[in-house]
Amino acid sequence: MSDKLTPKVILEGTRLTFKTEIAFELNEHPRFVGPRKYRYHSPLVSAEWCGFTNFPWGRGLINFEPAEEALAMETYQTWVRLFELQKYYSWIVDRFHLSTQMYQWMTYGKRYDFGWLEERLVAVNFRLVFCERTPESFAAAREERLKVSGNPRQYDDLELFKREQEVLEGLVAKTRLQTLRLDISDNNIQRAVEAVVNWMDHTGGLSMPG
Repeated sequence: MSDKLTPKVILEGTRLTFKTEIAFELNEHPRFVGPRKYRYHSPLVSAEWCGFTNFPWGRGLINFEPAEEALAMETYQTWVRLFELQKYYSWIVDRFHLSTQMYQWMTYGKRYDFGWLEERLVAVNFRLVFCERTPESFAAAREERLKVSGNPRQYDDLELFKREQEVLEGLVAKTRLQTLRLDISDNNIQRAVEAVVNWMDHTGGLSMPG
């Protein structure tokens, strides 16, 4: 394995599983991206970006409408090609194809096969971290999120998040990506980050083979 740090990880999970907080901490962890004397912009991207509409909290790669399917699939093709072209760098992805599969199935009854995508992600050494929590722990997580959220109404229906988590569990069980199931019920971000870094290290996910 190379000494160069090139970790590639997808963080999946429903809302209130602190994926974004974990992503930001990973992006500055010395064992994950190297020691830093100053901050710089290593890639942290998300399928949750609402890039398909010209208004806040609109549609994007996860919640696209059926008429936008071609746009969404072209976007996935573009992302994975960029990952392939820049495989000797670090990539942290905050929600990706499993969230798309979950949303599209629950909203439109449409199942998408992303086997082609996962084959290409595996080839460049991507890992998957599934952030999950116990059903009873969602309420406390919502209270923490409401302190900073710019769109608090999205957290009104905790039962929806629990159902989403159940669907994601089924998708995680079928993924081709090496997967860490990360319980974040205790809301301990630092513990979760260390667990991810240790797992990535032990499974060869911090650098590219060859």
